[in-house]
Amino acid sequence: MDRRLDAVDRRLLSAFHAYGVDPRVAAVARALSWSGEHGALWLAAGLAGAATDRERRGAWLRATALTATAHLVSMGVKRIVRRPRPTHVTPLVRTAGRHSFPSSHATSAAAAAVAYGTLGAYAVAPLAAAMCVSRLVVGVHHPTDVAAGAALGAAAAGLGTRWIGAGHG
Repeated sequence: MDRRLDAVDRRLLSAFHAYGVDPRVAAVARALSWSGEHGALWLAAGLAGAATDRERRGAWLRATALTATAHLVSMGVKRIVRRPRPTHVTPLVRTAGRHSFPSSHATSAAAAAVAYGTLGAYAVAPLAAAMCVSRLVVGVHHPTDVAAGAALGAAAAGLGTRWIGAGHG
């Protein structure tokens, strides 16, 4: 990576991570981190949508499948790129893996925001944004990891938006 971009990445991460000294901010960031592990929050939200919106159950299940697929793709990219996690800040949470790029939390969050947004669940987007920021506050991703993950998730879900509505009047 270009040294200047790396320096900006480090400074931005340090600035976001500094908010974690507030115990309330750290608690929220940790809760988001825990709930977003392996896309759990977003998959649960999609399944809840399918359970409560019987008329559009298929659309909710397709949106959930897109969210899960985006998450799996990010894990594959992570294994190829193998960028190490940041070392210049002390993480506030443990991570499931050693690799940082792209942020799978950001990928599944953005995918859910786009996919569930097509079904009218607009409240997902602000929660997804908070999830992305939380990865910086807890100090486990560089900002470019989060940006790339969010772009990957939004693109993956965006490509599938027609499929989400398939079979729905």
